[in-house]
Amino acid sequence: MQDPKYRLETYAPQQEKTSNHSSKQVGNQFQQRLLLALLLTLSLGVGALFSPIIWENIPASADSLASQTAAPLPQIDLSTSLFDDQEELANLYDALAPSVVAISVRTNVQSQFGSPFRQDGEDVPQLGGEGSGWIFDNEGHIVTNNHVVEDASSVTVLFYNGMWADAEVIATDPQADLAVIKVTPPDDIVWQPLPLAKSGDIRVGHMVIAMGNPFGLENTMTTGIVSAMGRSQRIGGDTRYQLPDIIQTDAAINPGNSGGPLLNLRGEVVGVNFAIQSEVRSNSGVGFAIPVAIVERIVPALISDGVYDYPFLGISGNSLNPFTSELYNAPENLLGVYVASVVDDGPSADAGIYGDDEGGGDIIVAIDGEAVGSFEDLIGYLYTEKMPGEVVTLTVMRDGNEVNLPVELTNRPDARIFTRANNPFPSGQVNARDAIALAVEAVEEEDLLDGEIIQRIASQEELDGEEVWVVELSTEDQVAQVVIKKEGGELVEIVVE
Repeated sequence: MQDPKYRLETYAPQQEKTSNHSSKQVGNQFQQRLLLALLLTLSLGVGALFSPIIWENIPASADSLASQTAAPLPQIDLSTSLFDDQEELANLYDALAPSVVAISVRTNVQSQFGSPFRQDGEDVPQLGGEGSGWIFDNEGHIVTNNHVVEDASSVTVLFYNGMWADAEVIATDPQADLAVIKVTPPDDIVWQPLPLAKSGDIRVGHMVIAMGNPFGLENTMTTGIVSAMGRSQRIGGDTRYQLPDIIQTDAAINPGNSGGPLLNLRGEVVGVNFAIQSEVRSNSGVGFAIPVAIVERIVPALISDGVYDYPFLGISGNSLNPFTSELYNAPENLLGVYVASVVDDGPSADAGIYGDDEGGGDIIVAIDGEAVGSFEDLIGYLYTEKMPGEVVTLTVMRDGNEVNLPVELTNRPDARIFTRANNPFPSGQVNARDAIALAVEAVEEEDLLDGEIIQRIASQEELDGEEVWVVELSTEDQVAQVVIKKEGGELVEIVVE
């Protein structure tokens, strides 16, 4: 075999033998090829300069492609805090789960439409709803929401391991939406009360854990943070009082979580889950819990006395903000509570507090020296710090001057907004919600409807030159039409069809 170098050297003379024209053509082709090679080399160099990743990732063979797909995962240090936190949450769940229960409720309804098995009007048990609860003490008491066990004919508690026990409703408090039930647990149940967190330990941004039975899915744990604090809500359909200091969280809370605990990372109860804000009746990232500061005051009283006595100040008012401040001609950027009205013969009236109907309401700026920036601050202090019979000092702004007035708190009256027998605002204007409450009370007093009221509609009309509310209360097969005067809430008539 000839040396390749020799063959290259002898190639040109062989071509020259063909003709002079062929020799020139070959020379031109050689120059063109040389120029093309130079251009190609230059382009590859520029491409490699500006696109090194593209060229490096093109496999030269199937073997190199296989070696890339088989590259090992990056080594992760399992001792990092991320994995420690994961294990801690799992351990926390294992410790907490036996102390959280599911609650199943049955209610009685009256049989209708000529049931072949029961007489008309006979009570028929049906599944009323589901909720959650948690072990409070070593005496068999479990805490849940009032709305979970309200109107229950029987209550069953289901434990973490599938066992169950019948429960007795010890006491309920609709004003705080709390209830206490009691069970005798089955044998072999781990009975461990949950510890309560110290009031004030929790802050916005702290991580929290919600445990319960959303949609009937037992032993569910979700996590989130405290989104806000100091919220307030009206609790129950017929109350005029607000529940203060509510915790807002983005931990997933859904129907069935009601009554379950909201816990900190130490496994201590910081609140009782009770509500969500959602247009679709499922988690929207806005859930609410009753704070432990209220739970630790009300629950022991429900167990020992069956009732909790709330302190009563006897005012209605509004927080000052850019809009209410202008409405009430209050000083700009003054924070406090404008006293809109004072209950006749109530504690504040006796102490000389002025409402708007006295020609200009006082502005409460402090209570016992604690600054009051909103109505929630005021009622929150009363809920968590004071009891009936105690005296508080209200600092009010009146005609540009600060005035300190001592007020002796009394027991809160009945939570219903109005009663026909004892209307606390006989000359006041009744709104639609008040009218519905009055109508329901009147119909229930006379036992005029069979079955549960499933629809309530109030419309404003005029009767004999006087404004009235016409309230329609509907059951499955009956409608009661209740007419109530808008001024004072007097009952005019009831017609049942």
